[in-house]
Amino acid sequence: MAMPTRAKTVIIGAGIHGLSTAWHLAAKLEAKGQGGGQDIVVLDKTAIAAGASGIACGVVRNNYFQPAMRELMAQCVEVWESDPKAFSYHPVGYMQISPEAMRADVASIHAQQKEIGYESVFVEGAAESMDYMKGLFHDWQAKGITSVLHEKKGGYANNTAAIYGLASKAEALGVRIMTGIKVTGFKTGHNSEAVTAVETDKGPIECDQVVVAVGPWVSQIWNMLELPTAVTIKGRDGALHEGIPTWRYWCLEEGTLGVDPDLQKTNDGKMPPVIHVDTDAPLHSDVDGSLITEEMWGIYYKPDFNFGGVQGGAMPYKVETPVNQVALDPYGPESPDFIVGDDFAHMWCSALAFCQKRFEGQIKVYKNEASGGLGCFTPDSFPVFDCFRENVTVIADSNHGYKMIGVGKLIADELAGEKSRLLEPFRFSRYAEGKLHPTSNSPFPWS
Repeated sequence: MAMPTRAKTVIIGAGIHGLSTAWHLAAKLEAKGQGGGQDIVVLDKTAIAAGASGIACGVVRNNYFQPAMRELMAQCVEVWESDPKAFSYHPVGYMQISPEAMRADVASIHAQQKEIGYESVFVEGAAESMDYMKGLFHDWQAKGITSVLHEKKGGYANNTAAIYGLASKAEALGVRIMTGIKVTGFKTGHNSEAVTAVETDKGPIECDQVVVAVGPWVSQIWNMLELPTAVTIKGRDGALHEGIPTWRYWCLEEGTLGVDPDLQKTNDGKMPPVIHVDTDAPLHSDVDGSLITEEMWGIYYKPDFNFGGVQGGAMPYKVETPVNQVALDPYGPESPDFIVGDDFAHMWCSALAFCQKRFEGQIKVYKNEASGGLGCFTPDSFPVFDCFRENVTVIADSNHGYKMIGVGKLIADELAGEKSRLLEPFRFSRYAEGKLHPTSNSPFPWS
């Protein structure tokens, strides 16, 4: 494919957000009789699904304490449901299983899910929660649990297959996806801050609008655009907190237990929901009984034939290296620095055994293979979707990305001049205005 010298819309990043935006924008243009995707170019420095989207666990959930996130995710689930086959989507549902410290939070999630018509079941009380879980899994044994939120929608998608499904939909509408092309900078107009061309290692591409959808690499593109590296945040008490870094990295920890995925079927022989357990009960080693932690901890897991076992993860950890010194490449399993180790395997496998008896003694079949990745987080750990430099739309998902397939549809609407109510709570201005999202008691920074 010849290198283009001009495109109306240049989208940087061939992952979940870039390809979803390309597909929806092309469909919108075609519906208006404006040709489709012939004037849309997607650039990626490596390949389709080569970044975070290609290694994602793929969980799709609505379980958020923040009303704005909950509404946004309901819209995203609708997009997943629109073509499960193309997106390799498995609508098995999702369960948030929690301790007393989180009960009130999860109760409010259920109440607000009910308000927006998102089907879920909420169970309260230690005995009631145990009975409900044993009704699904006869060997359930997790302690410290006093509530269960069972979302009937949601589930998971197979990572790379879903991204290629999006790519096929975009290309069918005329979108050009150019891989092996690295963005090196931006050209701007003489009398404005607007970007007039995207500079690449293969030459410049003139454009009218740019979409940045690069996942963990957003801090690098942000710097190329000369946007602020620190923000002032107005706290809930009205006080101003200055000099807060715009970006920070967390290392994501995930792995796979090499058992037959059918091992995790429910009592009635069906594939189970995605399981997420948070608890403040002490976690002891399934190997030698030693104490692993007395702090609140959490894991998630699901049977997955794509991964070849039971796959999932645990809480991420902060990367203390300064943002501009974090080695993003090589990314994911190929990274020499940011992959999971024996400590994760020990903790996660012990946690699986804590939850279900069938996993006791199974650490011996843990897949000792490179896994993990980096997430680029915003100051409050929630996404930023906004326009900068007059014509540059930045999709900064703060590691909520893969499940948010519907964001591309909303961004496409905005590129066509239609403001999205669902995106309004995620503007960059919320920091200075003090319009902050509420925080939960979960041990995960993205809940």
